[in-house]
Amino acid sequence: MAVTTTSVAGIVAGRNPLEYSASSPYTVFLFQAVFIILFCQIVHYPLSKIRQPKVIAEVITGILLGPSVMGHIPKFTTTCFSADSITGLTLMANVGIILFLFIVGLEVDIGFIRKNFRVAISVGIINMAVPFGLGCAVARGLYNEYHPENTSGEAIKFTTFMVFIAVAMCITAFPVLARILTELNLLKDRVGTIVLAAGITNDLLGWILLALSVTLANAGNGVNTVYIILLALGWFLFMTIPVRITLRYCLTRFTRDLERGSPSQLSMMFILVMVFISAFYTDIIGVHPIFGAFIVGVIVPRDNGFVVSLTEKIEDLVNVVLIPLYFALAGLNTNLGLLNRGIDWAYVVAIIVVALVGKISGGFAAAKMNKLLWRESLSVGVLMSCKGIVEIVVLTTGLKAGIISQRVFSMFIVMALVTTFLTTPLTLVTYPVSYRTKVQRFFNGEINWDGTPTKDALDSDAGAGAVVPGSTTHLLTLENMAKFRLTRLVVVLYDLESVSNIMYLLHNLSFTNSGRSTDDFKSPVQNYDVDIHALHIKEFTERTSHLIQASTSTTNLTSTGKKRADGVAERRPQGSLLNVLKVFTELNHIHYSSQQLLSTEKNRPQTIFDNVAEPSDFVVTSAKASQVIESLAVESASQATPSSPGSTTMSEFLDGHPSSQALYRGLFEQARCHVGLLIKTDVVSAPARGSTEKGYESEDDEDVKFGYDYSYLGINHINLVLDATTEITKHDLLALHLLLKMAYNYTSLTAINIFLGYSADDAAEFNQLDAFVQSIGGRKVNVVRISNPMPGRLVDDVLDRIPEATFKNGLFVVANNVASFEGAVLDDNTRELVAQSAMHGFNVLAVRAFGN
Repeated sequence: MAVTTTSVAGIVAGRNPLEYSASSPYTVFLFQAVFIILFCQIVHYPLSKIRQPKVIAEVITGILLGPSVMGHIPKFTTTCFSADSITGLTLMANVGIILFLFIVGLEVDIGFIRKNFRVAISVGIINMAVPFGLGCAVARGLYNEYHPENTSGEAIKFTTFMVFIAVAMCITAFPVLARILTELNLLKDRVGTIVLAAGITNDLLGWILLALSVTLANAGNGVNTVYIILLALGWFLFMTIPVRITLRYCLTRFTRDLERGSPSQLSMMFILVMVFISAFYTDIIGVHPIFGAFIVGVIVPRDNGFVVSLTEKIEDLVNVVLIPLYFALAGLNTNLGLLNRGIDWAYVVAIIVVALVGKISGGFAAAKMNKLLWRESLSVGVLMSCKGIVEIVVLTTGLKAGIISQRVFSMFIVMALVTTFLTTPLTLVTYPVSYRTKVQRFFNGEINWDGTPTKDALDSDAGAGAVVPGSTTHLLTLENMAKFRLTRLVVVLYDLESVSNIMYLLHNLSFTNSGRSTDDFKSPVQNYDVDIHALHIKEFTERTSHLIQASTSTTNLTSTGKKRADGVAERRPQGSLLNVLKVFTELNHIHYSSQQLLSTEKNRPQTIFDNVAEPSDFVVTSAKASQVIESLAVESASQATPSSPGSTTMSEFLDGHPSSQALYRGLFEQARCHVGLLIKTDVVSAPARGSTEKGYESEDDEDVKFGYDYSYLGINHINLVLDATTEITKHDLLALHLLLKMAYNYTSLTAINIFLGYSADDAAEFNQLDAFVQSIGGRKVNVVRISNPMPGRLVDDVLDRIPEATFKNGLFVVANNVASFEGAVLDDNTRELVAQSAMHGFNVLAVRAFGN
């Protein structure tokens, strides 16, 4: 075949790069791919601000590029999306949808269905049955009005058309649904559990029904239909029994990839070949290639996060490049201009109403059967009405098979967009966070249904922080300080630096050190062991691997590798951060458990507190002093000019800055247990080991010793700032308790100092606290009284008395006694300590006890 000069020389010889050439079809394809991908991102950006899934942007992109909008621009379609070039675009898009359905199969957790079998079956089937029946009714009117024909020009049988329309009505988009549940932090809520189980069931049944409808469309007669169904059933059994067993054996014994939790290149090759073989088989028997790919995804083992690692290797190519092409093609096939009659839009409205009413009423009825509250049940129905990405695949399959016309296809595309768009806002209306909190407190026995506290809750409130009625180990008062206990340390980690910053706290808050001499320290607080539960929080993104990881039930990961009391095997924690902490706890014989969690920025505090077992747990995390100071500067500026145009409030600043700022605000504000924030100085200092300096004379002529013994845990003196000029709070008492427990275990400390600010006007309360701290004996404990400090000047008075050289490598414990988080995140004393820490090189532990 002759080759022209322009095809070789390109634009230099005058070639039009957008003119399709059979010898180089990739030229136009590359332009189309770049155009579609970038356009999708532009459309998705504003939609992401209102929590809309990306599939909406991808379909809208296709509609905008298609005959509905830009198709009206002269020569736009013939230039950018000519008929000849669509073939190559369609080929790549269909390769993408085959791989995408394989990933969807990886998302299906059969074990989760088994664990929640009754709920999954009842809600899943009923939620499909109601809209399926309503879809059959709507199908009659659509069939009579639009007379669909197949690719050969013959009329589609009504039964085939009816089954397809009913499937399109009853389908739920599981990938989008799981992402919405994660975004709204509902995965561990009982509504989320039911919806997740029912969604998986709905997904499986939906694909089976769709395969049936495609089979009916492709079969020429009833005998062929039976043959196709038998061939498809035989392939399904072959894949799910011998192939699944063989695959598991090879991954376990041959490549050992299942043990490592990550596929090798050889395993990837075999699995992808299986995907294409299965897709090829289901296509040639007359079903559809996507079903073969889906089956392979379902049979891949899920042990040790294997499916997560497998998904990570292919998801970016599929989700970023290929899937936008597929949904853009769906949009190109959508011509809203065809809906040019009143009856067309009447059917559009009817389809939307039937889809919403059918799914919501079906989910509501099924949830009520499972004894959920009425608003919980309504939320189940709303969530199950999500169509999204799977609905588009179903509709495109029906269009290609000739089951529906382009006009009906356009109607259902509008329905899919509307129902998907409404899912998140309707869920927030029917199941707001305030209602979820009320339900949780009601089932915990804290309040009656009318919102009034229960008798037990009132009794425990009378105990100044009691969280277990009748148990003195949780009462936080001076009189009960010796009996008070922390139930568990919940450690929140983000990176390796956060592990090293917080490790010295864990070392001395978690276990009893029997090596301390009683001459060094005599504490009224009894020592006790505390378990550690580590949470490694990773950012939840749109990656499918994150979705699989977030929706997989992997809790109670421990370092023991043994079985829990319920007989479920415990798995070793994954991830370098958790492994570092595991080794540390094993060396110190501390009981340890861990979890790796995914969460969005806004949901981090909620995610953390969802993993708190008791209000008497102590959640502790760390942040850099520079980060905190930056936010305090913005807070001060916004409070100084609250009404100035363009001013930034503290809340706005934290919402716009992810990382730890929004986290520690949320931790203090939403606390469901005791909370501590270790604010680590950015100043690095390592003075000579063993050097010492004397301090100053206190008002009681006591020597306050400050020195350096640069221990391997990073600090050499602990200081407590207690402000007794106002009412002593439970937050102050928690700070005192933590100081005493840490001090008891730090054998290398050179000084333990308690700075006690008091006012003569409140002598009674001060005398009680002073008597308590005076009962602490030992040569390393110093109590420094500061009388009548100026308002907001207690920290300055403390630091003014300390020699500059002795600041570094110390820890100041302080209660965060902020009254309201509307105006500030930290109280004055804590704010001043943080500001000084960045200049002088000491660390600050700001704590807040459970309750107001």
